[in-house]
Amino acid sequence: MHDDRLITEARIDRFLRDRLEPAVYRRSIPLTAERWDAPGEPVPVTEALEQTYRPTREGEAWGPAWGTTWLRLSADVPEGWGEGGFDLEAVLDLGFSPQVPGFQCEGLAWSPDATPIKAINPRNRYIPLAALGGGPAVVFYLEAAANPDLAQNWGFAPTAEGDLETASREPLYRLGRMELAERDLEVWELVQDVHSIRGLMHELPMDRPRRYEILRALERMCDVMDPDDVSGTATAGREALAGVRAAPATASSMRLVATGHAHIDSAWLWPVRETMRKCARTFSNVVSLMDADPEFTFACSSAQQLAWIKELYPDLFERIKEKVAEGRFVPVGGMWVEADANMPGGEAMARQFIEGKHFFLEEFGVECEECWLPDSFGYSAALPQIVRSAGARYFLTQKTSWNQVNRIPHHSFYWEGIDGSRVFTHFPPTDNYNSDLAASELAYAERNFREKGRASLGLVPFGYGDGGGGPTREMLAAAHRARDLEGSPRVELGRPSDFFVEAEAEYRDAPVWTGEMYLEKHRGTFTTQAGTKRGNRRCEHLLREAELWCATAAVRAGAAYPAADLKRLWRTVLLQQFHDILPGSAIAWVHHDAERNYAAVEDELERIIAEAASAVVGEGSTPLLLNAAPHPRDGVPALGAGAVVRTASYAEVSEQTTATGRRWLLDNGLVRAEVDERGLLVSLRDTASGREAIAPGEAGNLLELHRDTPNEWDAWDIDVFYRRVSTRLDEATSIAIPLSVDGVAAIEVRREFGASSVTQRLSLAPGSPSLRIETVVEWHEREKLLKLGFPLDLRAERSASETQFGHVFRPIATNTSWDWARFETCAHRWVHVGEGAFGVAVTNSSTYGHDVTRSVRADGGTTTLVRLSLLRSPRYPDPETDQGRHEFTVTLRPGAGIADAVEEGYRTNLEPRFVKGAREAAPLVVVDNPAVVVEAVKLAEDGSGDVVVRLYESRGERAEAKVVPGFAAAGVSSVDLLERPWASGEPSAARVLSEREGTAMIVLRPFQIMTLRFRRGV
Repeated sequence: MHDDRLITEARIDRFLRDRLEPAVYRRSIPLTAERWDAPGEPVPVTEALEQTYRPTREGEAWGPAWGTTWLRLSADVPEGWGEGGFDLEAVLDLGFSPQVPGFQCEGLAWSPDATPIKAINPRNRYIPLAALGGGPAVVFYLEAAANPDLAQNWGFAPTAEGDLETASREPLYRLGRMELAERDLEVWELVQDVHSIRGLMHELPMDRPRRYEILRALERMCDVMDPDDVSGTATAGREALAGVRAAPATASSMRLVATGHAHIDSAWLWPVRETMRKCARTFSNVVSLMDADPEFTFACSSAQQLAWIKELYPDLFERIKEKVAEGRFVPVGGMWVEADANMPGGEAMARQFIEGKHFFLEEFGVECEECWLPDSFGYSAALPQIVRSAGARYFLTQKTSWNQVNRIPHHSFYWEGIDGSRVFTHFPPTDNYNSDLAASELAYAERNFREKGRASLGLVPFGYGDGGGGPTREMLAAAHRARDLEGSPRVELGRPSDFFVEAEAEYRDAPVWTGEMYLEKHRGTFTTQAGTKRGNRRCEHLLREAELWCATAAVRAGAAYPAADLKRLWRTVLLQQFHDILPGSAIAWVHHDAERNYAAVEDELERIIAEAASAVVGEGSTPLLLNAAPHPRDGVPALGAGAVVRTASYAEVSEQTTATGRRWLLDNGLVRAEVDERGLLVSLRDTASGREAIAPGEAGNLLELHRDTPNEWDAWDIDVFYRRVSTRLDEATSIAIPLSVDGVAAIEVRREFGASSVTQRLSLAPGSPSLRIETVVEWHEREKLLKLGFPLDLRAERSASETQFGHVFRPIATNTSWDWARFETCAHRWVHVGEGAFGVAVTNSSTYGHDVTRSVRADGGTTTLVRLSLLRSPRYPDPETDQGRHEFTVTLRPGAGIADAVEEGYRTNLEPRFVKGAREAAPLVVVDNPAVVVEAVKLAEDGSGDVVVRLYESRGERAEAKVVPGFAAAGVSSVDLLERPWASGEPSAARVLSEREGTAMIVLRPFQIMTLRFRRGV
């Protein structure tokens, strides 16, 4: 017997394409179309409805980049349309391309009374007539956004369209057909049947009888249907398929919980202002689908996005609240935005959960129990504890499936953080967060699932994402058809919380992954867009200062605490920590906005700090230092204000001429540094130990320029081969000794290279244990990476890098593929390397990307090279990335231990703040163990006036401490991040051992976070 399989499959494919799909809409009439082009930025709907509209037609050009065109569409409904198995829809084409939704033009339909109805995009083009009020006449408006396609099929070509100032003003699109059409419900259902089982057929092995049963059923469908009367024979076609559709899944089939999703990047290839509209378009689609399908549930992860809807689309927000109450529109994640998980500071990451969870609780009464970060670029080892401390217990991502070399060997497991906290974690086995529930994706999930034989349940977020769009009715149809289908995993629509509870119960002995979940890709995000990163770091520390001094002013002087202003400013900074803003992977418009926002936040915080400081120290002429750091400084206690007490006597700089050339010596009795005529650091000696930190024959403060042309994802990626081509910037244009300020010894070095220049100031202050290097770069390079390196005379086995509320150790040797792939890593304020008791701390003011390597010298010694990544210059998606002026501060502290690195990191990022006043101010709280670091001092979120202190163990060892309030306290308790009593039995809870008159005795395990709430006394 001959095999006609290929012929039959070709017949089925053409019958679907040429007969069935065109018959979904039985008949149609054109809509009358009129237009009004908004002259600039988007306008409110009420303003748009008042404009004068002119006639338009199919084929007419519209939409310069980022422009908005409003369409008024109308029609008289023909008598008898929409009856007997047919429904009426407006079917609209704005000139869509085959590109997926979210990366081109899209639109939102509005009723004449200014109510949002539903959105359209290339995979979701319909507006139900019922939503437009039925007949006999229909009128509605369409807000059409001319967003340019900056994805360009991921061609990574530089484009000027990502900046409003340089974008083309020529129209990007031509209007397509605008129709009122009758949808044949039976034909539509048949099309979904065919897509479902045809897709399944192609996933089944060639030797499976089930594959051929489906093939023959599809063949019978083609036979029984009349191609000239698809509508009349659609029922017969469905009956021909009923048998294969009814065959149930086997008992051993994997189960997949499908939850609707639309991962909407809060900014990326579009600005934040467009994200607000994307959210409205997507969420209007979601609630419309919920009206049509009572089983459909949808997970929404970003409180910020729902806050925008509340502010800008109140009618839609009320519809969402109704669906939340039904348990179908499900807030998840509990964060303000889906933040980058590497670079935000500890307190900022805590605030992501505090602000996000408070919003969900206040607006919806919903407590999120999972952290939902499907697309962030790696996950710090501190995150499990922060998640647990916020009252959550689960974690979801899929991003590690992008790893270039190694794969985490689980899909469901416990993730253990640096303090021992664990969260039950799941990676969706589809390896994406934009599933369409096609048979191919379901089959992949089942094949890919790594827990076979131990667990049987997976989660699948489905819906168009990144640029929004969300689930479609076709995806829901696919889900329903895969509910219990032989050869397919069983699919059930459900909520993430339902999945997590059942998955953890099923897999009680799940394996444990300990430490960071490093992403072996997108390593350049630690460096790209240095201006955005500088703004983030600066604002994080200004917010610390503002809260501390405002709380002190409120408690000590009765000043009003600016809670609303501080919340607003925190939320601005938290938004900028979104995983395509802080990482530097968005268009120019986004980063221009971010840096303007940071500047505005800085200005307002400086004003708030000045007002609070005035209340704290009073009006007077005595010079005072406000020390917001958690360590004493110049005689001033941590968290207090006082007169500077300097015991150091000198710091000096001298120039010498030796047989090998000129040298500049800086010395303050604690540290001695030597700089040669190249402007390089050839010696850095710790006076106390007498030990040299710079490797013999080598030089620090070395700038190296690397070729930076990754294989893909320009702004995101640094590929390991960048190291093969580099230029040492080891020639100084000039070296000079500037005038001394405050007794500081310094030299200035200038270099020129390419179209750029660097000016550096190397200095030693009296009494300082560290050499300070301030670098100003005028950067005008393209596709280059600038690194600053320090070769240290250490045989270090591992490096320590600061992360949120602690640090992580990483091996320096590359014994394994995991070590080799970790060639660029993230650190916050410091990196430390050591050999026995002697170590060196390298701190920074705004840099996150680092690499640490080792080499053996000819003399047999080992050099440990610590380098900081200062600047990149990728051309996509922002062709002008980082062009211009940048400032960096780096310090080197020889003879340093981990404790010194912690202190030095705060000193580098909290510059001395001098004021004049009438009195000193004792700290609001005192901790008697320097290993226990105070990260935040503020007043309680609930407005009670209670003082909240967040602290953590900073050295990676058990620590006892006494925490004493500097005010009358009626009592103290340990609370979670949301300042509530800890849940009973919570393993991450930090407990107060005893308290007396508000003083707390505590014991913290390594890196444990504790939040203390002091009740104010009389």
